[in-house]
Amino acid sequence: MIKNIFLALTLTSLSLFAYSDSDMDGVEDKTDQCPNTSFTELVDINGCSIESLEYPHHFDVIVGLNYSQTNYETNEKTDTFTKSVQLDYYYKDFSIQANTAHYNSDSNTYNDSGMNDSFLGAYYKLEPIDSATIRLGGGIIFPSYDSDLKNNNTDYTASLNLSYMLKNINLFGGYSYTIINDDDVHTTAMTVEYQNTNAYNLGLGFYPTSKLYVSGAYNSSDSIYKGVESIDTASVNAFYTIDKNWFTIFNYAYGLSDSASDNDITVSVGYYF
Repeated sequence: MIKNIFLALTLTSLSLFAYSDSDMDGVEDKTDQCPNTSFTELVDINGCSIESLEYPHHFDVIVGLNYSQTNYETNEKTDTFTKSVQLDYYYKDFSIQANTAHYNSDSNTYNDSGMNDSFLGAYYKLEPIDSATIRLGGGIIFPSYDSDLKNNNTDYTASLNLSYMLKNINLFGGYSYTIINDDDVHTTAMTVEYQNTNAYNLGLGFYPTSKLYVSGAYNSSDSIYKGVESIDTASVNAFYTIDKNWFTIFNYAYGLSDSASDNDITVSVGYYF
């Protein structure tokens, strides 16, 4: 069963009427043969940890479609559709993530399509106290995006995410720092200067049903361009478990600053094995 696939999203459960799952592993108490497993453990259909099996390795594949309305660089009204693929590998408290995407943008003045930058990252999960989780991460952003200025270089990022479960409520927040190595542009036609970025998020989540997780968050990130205001959004997320393998994810973000997309919607389907 899927128990910790989206620990990064800090899932937490809410008991249903006539349904009891004291250790929140997705297995009802009346059939749970191991009633006190940790919230972060992966369990089998009997509710018992399977980390001790010979192959404690797990994977997921997530395919997504994104729609947004504003181009960050020009702030011109633009319809952008992005198709993405994400691969995750899990081994106990360690995980690796890789993703890439292809976009197509249309506005009144231009049409553009191509690959976005690709990402490869690694994460490690710590549990210093009960109900609290710390997730440390680092990654490389590869320049698979083809810039007309030929100045797109490899970037590096590090992140720290915190999660705390208070009864049936999940509080979470995160911080990331990205080193932007793109070359500044100084020509008679334009001047573009890049900067390293800080990003923050803070949110609250809960389970309205045993299969549906809903959360809301405030997100803020520096622009990679000097002199441009921060990118601020308010987002709503939903994670729905279809069965032990299939799941779906929905995200909607509303731009709170002029530098953010006015509306940004992502729908994804994933398979866990």
